[in-house]
Order: sequence, then C-alpha cells, then structure tokens
Amino acid sequence: MTSKTDFHSLRVADIRRETADAVSIRLDVPESLRERFRFEPGQYLTLRAELDGEDVRRNYSVCSAPLDDELRIAVKLLPGGRFSSFANDRLQVGDQLDVLPAAGHFTAIFSPGQERRYAAFVAGSGITPVLSLIKTALSVEPGSSFTLFYGNRMSSQVLFLEELAALKNRFMGRLAIFHFLTMEEEEVALFNGRLDREKCDEILTTLIDPCATDLFFACGPEGMMTAAEQALLARGVPEDRILLERFTSAGSSPVLDEAAQARALAAAGRRMGVILDGRKLTVTFDADRGNILDSVRATGAAAPFACKGGICATCRAKVVSGAVEMRLNYGLTREEVAAGYILTCQSMPISDDVVVSYDS
Repeated sequence: MTSKTDFHSLRVADIRRETADAVSIRLDVPESLRERFRFEPGQYLTLRAELDGEDVRRNYSVCSAPLDDELRIAVKLLPGGRFSSFANDRLQVGDQLDVLPAAGHFTAIFSPGQERRYAAFVAGSGITPVLSLIKTALSVEPGSSFTLFYGNRMSSQVLFLEELAALKNRFMGRLAIFHFLTMEEEEVALFNGRLDREKCDEILTTLIDPCATDLFFACGPEGMMTAAEQALLARGVPEDRILLERFTSAGSSPVLDEAAQARALAAAGRRMGVILDGRKLTVTFDADRGNILDSVRATGAAAPFACKGGICATCRAKVVSGAVEMRLNYGLTREEVAAGYILTCQSMPISDDVVVSYDS
C-alpha cells in the first residue's frame, strides 16, 4: 500500500533546452502509476536526488497540461542552486529521479460550459505553472479568454517563447500576451521595466478591466506578486479571485526570531502523538530543531517535506487533539486551516496533549 509520503522512481524520457539557463524535463510515467501521477493544471512535483551524499529536494511546477498526455517540468538554473545546476548540467535521458505525485492549490476548475476571463501576472520561471493553466483553460473552455503579463530581463531569457506564440496563433483573439523587459528597451514605454506596483497599476488602467476579469493568477518573485496583489485589491478585486503561487528552495528551516525561540524553549520536551503511515509514534519536541517536522524526522520517521519554508504544503498534517502554533503559512487554504491542518515545518506544540496526523 502506498502513501502520500512515497517517492516513485521515474525515468527521464526527454530533456529540452528551453533557454541558455533553463531546461524542461519529461518524466516517463509507467502504466501502473498513471493514476497516481494525474495532476491538475498549475500543480507541482517534489523531486528528490542524492547530490554529494545529501538528500536534496525541490519543488517544480508542471508546465504540461493534463490534456498533453505527458508529465513535464521546467528547471531554471539559479546561482548556487544545487538541484538546478544538476538538472541543467548533469542530468541525462535515461536517468532516474525520485518524484512525489502532484500537489498544490494554484489551480482552478475548468469546464466546457464556462465562459470566463482569466489573467496572469508572471515573471521569469513563474510562467511554468501558468503555461499549464493557459493551455487547459483555452482548450477546455471554448468561450473563455486569457491575458498574460509576462516579465523578464531580456527576450533571450523568455521561457516557452515559441510555445506561447504558437498558442496565441492557435487561440486567435482569445489569448493576449504582453511582454515586459527590464534590459531591452521597447518603443512603448509601458513595456519597459519590471512588474512593480506602478507598472501593475498602469496595466490595470490601460490593458485590462480588473472588474470584468473572473480570476487572476500571479507567480514569480515575491515583490512582483505583492505588487500585483496590492494593485488588484486596490481596484476592488476580491481576495478569492486572486491566486498566488510562491516558489522557495528546500533547505534548513528558517531561523526562529527571538520570540519564537522563547516559545520553542517553553515547548521543549513536550511529548506529541504523531500518526504516520498507519502507525502512531510518540515524539518529543526538540526546541533546538524548532518545529514539529524536524522533531519527527529526528526519530528516523520519514515525515514528508520539501521546502521547509511554509510554502509547498508537502509536510501538511492535521491536528487531532491539543493546541499548535503555526508561524508561517503560504501553502494551506483558509478552509484547510479551519479544518485543523497545519504545516509541520512551521509549527510547535503549545499544549501537552498534541496529536497530529500526516495520514488525514
């Protein structure tokens, strides 16, 4: 019996150079795992590899659409990025990668009867999940349209430039794409510079009617997403019509601030019940580790994780009893939090009767 914590070894079927510093990777999913690896547009995969003796995990959005009948991700080279360097320079067709099935809430329900207007603010590799959303929305909903505002430094770094152009031709009149470059000057001043708050305000004044748009997506650097979100909220767009997708690198859990350190010390030694893969464990909270996830993993239990930054929600668990404090949350919906779910990489027990379940 498999669980959501199980990685599966998938063969690299194709590697395509998309730009000088980015590749897309197609993973071969055997028939026995097809159902397990079904995904919604906008979701991501967690990949694991052993690099120089260390377990390295990263999240990468799926750039293919479900209707493409392939599982493809894009990996952009980051300065000092261990996994991205490996994927861009050393990974080869035929290699095996450990992969968790798709997860994430950066998606929407698309159906043929809907006629909606979608728009997205993206920068750099933030296009990866949005490409899947664009293809799905326009293919599934013949009456819908999509507007993309896409920021990059220069045209040579635009991921999926040719594929986007082909989609624009295919969905003539239904897909509008506006490119914004910071290191190349266009004739129209609007298209020069980054997608900051001023630029987003100008876009919402001149290029699109935010009140006539049903759903906005934003994916990219934190500053760009904050600018887009604030500009939309200032125009009266309801929060539930704005979907954000944050990226982060896996690694050590964030350093606790002074107040959080004091609360962690107060929780030191508390015994917690942890339900994982059908077993109930007793775990002692470790104040030096500072969160439930690392306390569980210190026992040797394979609690799931990827980013440790409160973003990916791979470490999600449900509070069965007791009280827990969660410091950061970018990965859970309001409904999940209301239902008792926490991100264990960001949580610590604040009562003596805490039981959390990774199986719920």
